[in-house]
Amino acid sequence: MAESEKELAQLKKRFAELADRSWRQNLFTFTGFLSPAEQDALWEVQGRTGAYVCLEGGMEHAERQMARFGDPEQMGYVEPFPIVCLRAEPLQEKFADDLTHRDFLGAVMHLGIDRATLGDIVMDQKAAFLFCIETMAPYLEENLTRVRHTDVRCKKADTTQRFPERELAPKEENVASLRCDGIVAAVWHLSRSQSQELFKQKKIFVNGRQRENGSDALKDGDVVSVRGYGKFIFRGERRTTKKGKLVVGFDLFV
Repeated sequence: MAESEKELAQLKKRFAELADRSWRQNLFTFTGFLSPAEQDALWEVQGRTGAYVCLEGGMEHAERQMARFGDPEQMGYVEPFPIVCLRAEPLQEKFADDLTHRDFLGAVMHLGIDRATLGDIVMDQKAAFLFCIETMAPYLEENLTRVRHTDVRCKKADTTQRFPERELAPKEENVASLRCDGIVAAVWHLSRSQSQELFKQKKIFVNGRQRENGSDALKDGDVVSVRGYGKFIFRGERRTTKKGKLVVGFDLFV
């Protein structure tokens, strides 16, 4: 995962190369799964090059997403994203550990795979759905056999069944205005200075774009991700209290 300025610069160069290759050869090109910071770098390149690009993570509101360069209208066809959903589940559930997202991620990364080949992991009690690049699926099916002390089987998910969607908890908070820094502070009960520091540390993303200005107002439907804290969907202004405070709604990912 690209985090340093040097790594992000190299990633931006790679994005530009993929965009150019797609345009020159009239074919779709794909990235691996991108973190929010990497997606922000992608949009910066897209703004400079004007390349046609879209994102997909395998499910709605996926945190990690793959980019596809190429305009279906110009090419006359659509090439699907090479994303596969796997299900990893204990061989004997009653004897299984209480497995967590971190347990499954650790087990997969212990296999030595590139983080870019793995998308989101969605828990389903003691089992998990894992999104990965299509070429990586056979390797995970064969080698992901143990998570912590629990023996597991890993296979392609049954596409006739819906996998569990991310659980959302509807909440409301009082805020002084629709400023992003104030709403972030209210959601996680932080001070305004703590919230502003998160902006300075480049840890806040709105609709996949990094935000460094906390004074920007949020709009209904904006998806806000804060590294180290979580993510929520802003649901707009609900009402005004007798003391003039705004009551805003949001759906918190839990």
